[in-house]
Amino acid sequence: MIDQSLTVYSPYDLTELESLTYDTADDVEFSLARADELAAGSPLPAWERIEILEKAAELLKGRIDAYAMTIAQEGGKPLKDAKVEAIRAVSGIKNAIEVLQSEDGRTVPMGLNPASAQRLAFTTREAIGVVVAISAFNHPLNLIVHQVVPAIAVGCPIIVKPAATTPLSCVRFVELLYEAGLPEDWCRVLLLSNEDSEALVTDPRVAFFSFIGSSGVGWYLKSKLAPGTRCALEHGGAAPVIVEPDADLNGVVPALVKGGYYHAGQVCVSVQRVLAHHSIMGELQKRLVDAIGALVTGDPTSEATDVGPLILPRETDRVEEWVNEALSMGATAVIGGNRISDTCFEPTLLVGAPLEAKVSQQEIFGPVVSLTGYEDLAEAIRLANSLPVAFQASVFTQDIDRAMGAAKKLNASAVMINDHTAFRVDWMPFAGRKSSGLGIGGIPFTMEDMTQEKLIVIKSPAL
Repeated sequence: MIDQSLTVYSPYDLTELESLTYDTADDVEFSLARADELAAGSPLPAWERIEILEKAAELLKGRIDAYAMTIAQEGGKPLKDAKVEAIRAVSGIKNAIEVLQSEDGRTVPMGLNPASAQRLAFTTREAIGVVVAISAFNHPLNLIVHQVVPAIAVGCPIIVKPAATTPLSCVRFVELLYEAGLPEDWCRVLLLSNEDSEALVTDPRVAFFSFIGSSGVGWYLKSKLAPGTRCALEHGGAAPVIVEPDADLNGVVPALVKGGYYHAGQVCVSVQRVLAHHSIMGELQKRLVDAIGALVTGDPTSEATDVGPLILPRETDRVEEWVNEALSMGATAVIGGNRISDTCFEPTLLVGAPLEAKVSQQEIFGPVVSLTGYEDLAEAIRLANSLPVAFQASVFTQDIDRAMGAAKKLNASAVMINDHTAFRVDWMPFAGRKSSGLGIGGIPFTMEDMTQEKLIVIKSPAL
């Protein structure tokens, strides 16, 4: 008999947290059939959707500590950062309500030539249909909010599959939506095998597919979508940071440490490649080593912890292999470089990693930052743009002309000036270029993706 249990473990000490049950192909069919029926009918009225979301925000606001602890326990994110994630989830719900209350269709000018005379035209936005979302482990509550809440807001039934390593935050959030008054058929959580996940995603009844995860899986599933299914893909990058000679290192260092080692580097826009002008590289390295050395690595449920574990032992194995490869190729670990336990790895700063090393070429998704020197800004921009991934980038300088010039030339969907690459607020556009993704994330933009515009033209002699 096939074991259908899904055991959720703490990534820190690998203790069992909870045992759930995988859903089956029959559950996929039932959920799709119910969602398709709802999509073919009338959506919940907008006022009712607003009431549900307002209630959900209020309920979540009162349970920040409980949700933060779940995030820390199942995902390994340090508790102080997990609390920020839970608070952001409340903000994300409120953002969706604001967008729903303020954005709809638009007017289209008529009467501008004889052919358009005596006509009035405007557009409306309609729910696109059944939404399927596959989510990632690294923000187990907030990513679910970014995928599920927009669908609920615009009136789409949604089926969501959380990461198998971190399903608890998703399950508890969807239960909270039910408590807030959402009928269960409008949002279903399915815990699925890879085979059943693919069957769900590629079903022709799916109108929109939202994916957050690895590029290999995302592009593969996109290639299998039924004709007509729209999608948005959010993958990762190897975020570059350029530090110019005039940069204020008092601001640079804490920003790079936060952006590079937050959630043990398991962030799709985490600082990974720091390109520093040779004239300041020595001083920047010294300051970074001091700041990194002050980080506390360990139990994510402790308020004192700055850096928690990687999500699985095999990820720690991979990070260790990549670091050792870079060291064998001539890099130096000026701090860190070693694993601490099955899932904890020392916050590491590498200097002199060759450009062909994996740590320079691929997303490491671990607490490892590489520091490389450059002679002029053009060289730094060339290095920053040299990879097939492109997401967010940063440049630190006090010269606004150089900052804006670099921002224009960097191949990135967002450029942070005098801030780290992992900066994000929920209402800003968030998107990968090249192999890093497709479409634009951020709650307002996802709500737009989950609707489609319809033009209505009225002809009347009175116009």
